[in-house]
Amino acid sequence: MLGMMALLPGDFSTQLTQQGNGSSWLSQPPAGGSPPLQPPPPDLGGPPPPSMQDFVCPQRPNYGGEGRPIALRANHFQIQLPQGDIYHYDITIIPEKCPRRVNREIIETMVTAHSQKIFNGQRPVFDGRKNLYSKEPLPIGREKVELEVTLPGEGRDRTFKVTMKSVARVSLYELQMCLEGKQRHIPFEAIQALDVVLRHLPSMTYTPVGRSFFTPPEGYYHPLGGGREVWFGFHQSVRPSMWKMMLNIDVSATAFYKAQQVIEFMAEVLEIRDVAEQRKPLTDSQRVKFTKEIKGLKIEITHCGQMRRKYRVCNVTRRPASSQTFPLQRENGQTVECTVAKYFADKHNIRLQYPFLPCLQVGQEHKHTYLPLEVCNIVPGQRCIKKLTDMQTSTMIKATARSAPDREKEINSLVNKADFNNDQYIQDFGIFINSKMTEVQGRVLPPPKIQYGGRTRQQAIPNQGVWDMRGKQFHTGIEIRVWAIACFAPQRQCGEESLRNFTEQLRRISNDAGMPIPSQPCFCKYVNGADQVEPLLRHLKDNFTGLQLVIIVLPGKTPVYAEVKRVGDTVLGLATQCVQVKNVNKTSPQTLSNLCLKINVKLGGINNILVPNIRPKIFQEPVIFLGADVTHPPAGDDKKPSIAAVVGSMDAHPSRYAATVRVQQHRQEIIQDLASMVRELLIQFYKSTRFKPARIVLYRDGVSEGQFQQVLFYELRAIREACIKLEVGYQPGITFVVVQKRHHTRLFCADKKEQTGKSGNIPAGTTVDSVITHPTEFDFYLCSHAGIQGTSRPSHYHVLWDDNRLSADEIQQLTYQLCHTYVRCTRSVSIPAPAYYAHLVAFRARYHLVDSDKQDSGEGSHHSGGSEDRSTSAMAKAVTVHQDALRVMYFA
Repeated sequence: MLGMMALLPGDFSTQLTQQGNGSSWLSQPPAGGSPPLQPPPPDLGGPPPPSMQDFVCPQRPNYGGEGRPIALRANHFQIQLPQGDIYHYDITIIPEKCPRRVNREIIETMVTAHSQKIFNGQRPVFDGRKNLYSKEPLPIGREKVELEVTLPGEGRDRTFKVTMKSVARVSLYELQMCLEGKQRHIPFEAIQALDVVLRHLPSMTYTPVGRSFFTPPEGYYHPLGGGREVWFGFHQSVRPSMWKMMLNIDVSATAFYKAQQVIEFMAEVLEIRDVAEQRKPLTDSQRVKFTKEIKGLKIEITHCGQMRRKYRVCNVTRRPASSQTFPLQRENGQTVECTVAKYFADKHNIRLQYPFLPCLQVGQEHKHTYLPLEVCNIVPGQRCIKKLTDMQTSTMIKATARSAPDREKEINSLVNKADFNNDQYIQDFGIFINSKMTEVQGRVLPPPKIQYGGRTRQQAIPNQGVWDMRGKQFHTGIEIRVWAIACFAPQRQCGEESLRNFTEQLRRISNDAGMPIPSQPCFCKYVNGADQVEPLLRHLKDNFTGLQLVIIVLPGKTPVYAEVKRVGDTVLGLATQCVQVKNVNKTSPQTLSNLCLKINVKLGGINNILVPNIRPKIFQEPVIFLGADVTHPPAGDDKKPSIAAVVGSMDAHPSRYAATVRVQQHRQEIIQDLASMVRELLIQFYKSTRFKPARIVLYRDGVSEGQFQQVLFYELRAIREACIKLEVGYQPGITFVVVQKRHHTRLFCADKKEQTGKSGNIPAGTTVDSVITHPTEFDFYLCSHAGIQGTSRPSHYHVLWDDNRLSADEIQQLTYQLCHTYVRCTRSVSIPAPAYYAHLVAFRARYHLVDSDKQDSGEGSHHSGGSEDRSTSAMAKAVTVHQDALRVMYFA
């Protein structure tokens, strides 16, 4: 079909009819790239500017047929809808800003009190905020109704004013038409109404978090350290699919703060063995660490008998309780400064056990309310939104990973326990839920063949998503003539003998892999501390001509890594490969082989390619594959920027990719500077291949369903703008696919014999594009990887735009094949390589932002240190990668 092998790495089989001279493609882009899209200019009588409504997702072109059939079950449970309508009312509760739990209590009390007069004995449902739904219309007409509700409180009753107003009649008939494919626009209001009906009861019985419900641990205890523990619960969401609404149910787990005394919480956070032994004040660094963990948490007081008032912590005092003062008003109206310890002794007759420990400052900062740690408890049921440490994450995974058959059993027992059809609210609305998982016919796609090079030019055929390199050589291996080793682990931790042995083994394995290292390193020394990284790398670059690679040995978790990547990638443009000391002291062929995979591409080599003649026909003309992702700072951070990354393929295999990266507004999901990033990649593609892409295929990661429309509207226009600005009339066909991993659909083999691996998962290549997919739009599930631990999560692909008119088989095959081109391992990965690379580039940029002066730990991914107070231009400069590094896959 396509005789590609004889051509250069960048060649495509057929040329575009009109390639032009490409002069505009080679002239430099304007400084700073093209400006972000501006609001449209005033209408001057030309064609109206496009509106969001003009961008409608394509309909499903057909169903895929490739691959062998496989019978599956999905954790989607069919919902039978009643006939008729649901009535929607708007609720306002004053005072506002009450937690949802309280709002639910208020409405519950109101419904009971006015059961006959207003609600005619009906049981309406409420979402805890603004929306109330009833099965029959309430006798209130169009007028606002105001009611007063009193809740018995601790100490005193609280009174609320509730206003209720009719909003709309929600038609379930329209929704049914949609599910049957007779209408394109899905009525969101109807789906929201159903969701509220199905969540009403569980929201009152459990602790709701997002779309999940949790219960305090009973019969199990999984501490995570640092005052946190694992809670199990279940996820529940309503999804439109073909012919039916589905209820998606899954087991979920998350970290909660342990309900315990604040003193114990502090001891856990600061790793103090025995609090009784703590006889001196906290050090500054201890106080800072403790403040970071407890700030924002709710505590309750224990020194006022039954009245356990709750407060939110806003700070931890610098001074201990014995010397922390506040203005105390005396009976005679005089104000005196009084210490917290003295106040507790005089007023509550409590002699503090820990007067040398700080106090919690609670409530509003200006009010100066201080509480000693020992009279406070952590309020139960608070979810931990702060990032878990690596140790906690690994404990969490161990505690929560379930093999697929076990997970299936757990989901089924959840559904039986939830007993939806006996939920009074669900019954009142006439809804019925099937308690059996939905059966669906999937297909297992055939894997592509992988082409290696060297003398043997072997091909690998993946088996269960895996292949190996034994007896094979890189498609294009680089010869490493000048290289250096710097060991940042101390000599007692990594002796010279270990380094010698490591060097020998690495050369042996790399020679076998077709990446020869003919001589010993030109430099091999011990170095100490992150501040030595830049002088060392500069010295090496200046003194060893033609230096290709520096291998850095790391002593475990250390700020050295972030600094090596900052200097290597952004300052000097030098290829660096870090290795943990444990892998130097104890080498294994597997680890060394994996190192070689990374080193070869960092030096511009090509590890392997897809066998050309089995690729989908989109390859017959020049095509560029783009991957895009935006990563946001960890939860609880409100200053650091988000990082947008876009990568683009640079050859026809496709195996080599170039990267672009930008810092943008905090938590901004749309890629602000996409037009200039795509422009850079198109120019780079032209320089690499001397072709202009006839087609662009973008895999966009990290977009939730609610954002599809906005992202498509902005980003598709940005890509078109980049094309037109390069050359008038240049309009390649664009296919825009969103990749989602964060969803709760799980697929299970109906036949035990189909299960693969220890964890009994579905085979790599399993695809589903019917029954549980969208009623009219073009989406599919593809599990492209072999699940090793826990239950595989199939990736969900949604085609938001497709000028290239790809069939279901073409896009499914293409996607699966691209999952086999990820250079860092010899296995098929869970998302296409370009999307994965975009994630790596953004992740690496977080390290580039770690300010070398302010490194406070080796956890580069947890803190983009000091970026709060840096200007946007300084951060933009920090993530700008050196020209020499950009030519290769520095991020591998």
